[in-house]
Amino acid sequence: MEIKEQDIRNFIQAALKEDVGDGDHTSLSTIPADAKGKAQLIVKDDGILAGVELAKAIFKEVDPELEVEVLLNDGDAIKYGDIAFYVSGKDQSILTAERLVLNCMQRMSGIATITNEIVKKLEGTKCKVLDTRKTTPNFRLPEKWAVKIGGGVNHRTGLYDMILIKDNHVDYAGGIKNALQASKKYLKETGRELPIEIEVRNLDELQLVLEEGGVLRIMLDNFDYDLTREALEIINGRFPVESSGGITPETVKAYADCGVDYVSMGYLTHSVKSLDLSLKAVK
Repeated sequence: MEIKEQDIRNFIQAALKEDVGDGDHTSLSTIPADAKGKAQLIVKDDGILAGVELAKAIFKEVDPELEVEVLLNDGDAIKYGDIAFYVSGKDQSILTAERLVLNCMQRMSGIATITNEIVKKLEGTKCKVLDTRKTTPNFRLPEKWAVKIGGGVNHRTGLYDMILIKDNHVDYAGGIKNALQASKKYLKETGRELPIEIEVRNLDELQLVLEEGGVLRIMLDNFDYDLTREALEIINGRFPVESSGGITPETVKAYADCGVDYVSMGYLTHSVKSLDLSLKAVK
């Protein structure tokens, strides 16, 4: 996934509109407009830090005069008691940005942490871990960004940047070959250059894909280990292979050991525990 500056700004502006509305009236009513201070981002969990660059962009969007002194960067290992950064400037601005910064960094750090744990499990294999579209609505950019920070690989960003033919597409299209042929025709007629990936549910569907060809990658959906190995023997290196379907931290290494090129895990974003971080005033 390409992370564009304008996409980051769009995300921040929408998030601030949701949270701030027509004003942070608590801060406006209790803190003098000219009061200035300093706050520190305190780590209260062990893991991988993520969201520092996004936090800097949030502070800048709230108040360009806020200054951030970074001590720990995205991807750094963190432990309880670490200070990730200091932010200095108008107290009102720091307080307005506080919750959005924490919401983003806590969740992103949780995702980066579990992703990094999976990456370590895959060491010694050729397999890479992919994220999925099982993300929080309107929060996909930070979540997929966090996967990259944790050492994972982004799958497609959305419905627009890849053709991924799944079981329902196959059933609605009337079969594997119909779906593949229709996709190729669509790309030709529309002049689009999009990669095609297709999901198969059994070896019969796999054989149909191999006969038709023209795909970037084949996804083995809910195959057990033995069936995965059998499928890989049939494919014989002709296409990259992705395993998917309920893969967990406990099973991911076994799938990698089968010889697949990728495992995709919705777990990275839909079942993650946020890390505990806190932004506190420096007195």
